Amino acid sequence: MNDFDFFAGSWNVINRRLVKPLTGSDEWDEFPGTSVASRHFDGAASFDEIKCPSRGFTGLTIRIFNPATEQWSIYWASTTRGTLDPTPMVGRFDGDRGEFYGEEQHEGASVRCRFIWTVHGPDACRWEQAFSADGEQTWETNWTMDFTRA
Repeated sequence: MNDFDFFAGSWNVINRRLVKPLTGSDEWDEFPGTSVASRHFDGAASFDEIKCPSRGFTGLTIRIFNPATEQWSIYWASTTRGTLDPTPMVGRFDGDRGEFYGEEQHEGASVRCRFIWTVHGPDACRWEQAFSADGEQTWETNWTMDFTRA
């Protein structure tokens, strides 16, 4: 239940976001951010806030561990929408890699979504998001965040 303990602290973030997901585009937008994360419930919950001033938004993530299923539920909110996403991403870590799955809305349609967390050591990690429009046969990565400890 302490899978996200590595993330507690302050981070510098390089975001890369695909400009037009699920269109075959390979045009990426890169921008900086900063993040502060904290652990709660003796490691069974994690909270972080990311600020991206050059893009005019702030986001927050709430992660809660379910001891019965041994899975995490990840919820997201941002200033661009002003609501907490109602459906979490759900999954678990296997070593230094975590995979989480759920549904996401993209241009009015529901698509499968996958988060991958990779821990590269105490001072670096990566988060990435991918969409699948074909029932998880293929995945298109559309957002990555590379974190280095501040």
